[in-house]
Amino acid sequence: MIAINENLRNKIAVITGGGGILCGAMAKELARHGVKSALLNRSYDKAKAVEEEITSAGGTAAAIACDVLDENSVKNARQTVMDVFGKCDILINCAGGNHPDGTTTGEIFSMEDMENPDATSFFDLTVEGYKAVFDLNFIGTFIPTQVFARDMIGRKGSCIINISSMSASRPMTRVPAYSTAKAAINNFTQWLAVHFAEAGIRVNAIEPGFYLTQQNRNLLFNSDGSPTKRSEKIIAHTPMRRFGSPDDLLGTVIWLADSNMSGFITGAIIPVDGGFMSYSGV
Repeated sequence: MIAINENLRNKIAVITGGGGILCGAMAKELARHGVKSALLNRSYDKAKAVEEEITSAGGTAAAIACDVLDENSVKNARQTVMDVFGKCDILINCAGGNHPDGTTTGEIFSMEDMENPDATSFFDLTVEGYKAVFDLNFIGTFIPTQVFARDMIGRKGSCIINISSMSASRPMTRVPAYSTAKAAINNFTQWLAVHFAEAGIRVNAIEPGFYLTQQNRNLLFNSDGSPTKRSEKIIAHTPMRRFGSPDDLLGTVIWLADSNMSGFITGAIIPVDGGFMSYSGV
């Protein structure tokens, strides 16, 4: 594999959730630029599959089993990264997602949902379910940042890229726990950007729009493959009239990772959403 971007060649990236669709695409693109990627994932087999894709194309990657909510697991992963590659230059906090336990059935309140045993109203959400979604997205960013940023202090070109969501700025219906957590990611990104500025670590976030993944496929398409009402609403409010694909994120990742391109950018929240955030609906 021939590195395209010499400024990124031999940099070491740690990507949490590296076995996922979006995170795996980021890892493969970084590898195309000569980056050595550590793929941290709770499911080792998924990370291993991405590793094999990268290495078969001539890149360098290592799959590492890791639970981002377990501090000891992340510390062990850090030691593995140190042993295999060395100190981290680029941390991409990509692990996250939603869960039915943090999701309401309806977009707006209705008495019918409260009276329907098969529906989940706001009042049916549990602290445990809400916390599980919040922790996966926010605490799952906090712990890896605390563990890996220690090695990035004073390293030229070091940066952290957090993965947020447009629901951070405009909370989406039905997913209050996810929206709350992503809003926390944005705030945390800006706080870290200020805190680490003199330590030489840039911290930014990407706000993806609506991307079709395994996690949200059931929300966006019916079992017969037809779009759900929610899917139709999304496309109607996306000026580019389509869902995003993983490739749509890659240019922004490379730009933020390369200090030659974005060396004076920190604390930025970059939407990659096909214009969704710009459209008022009229």
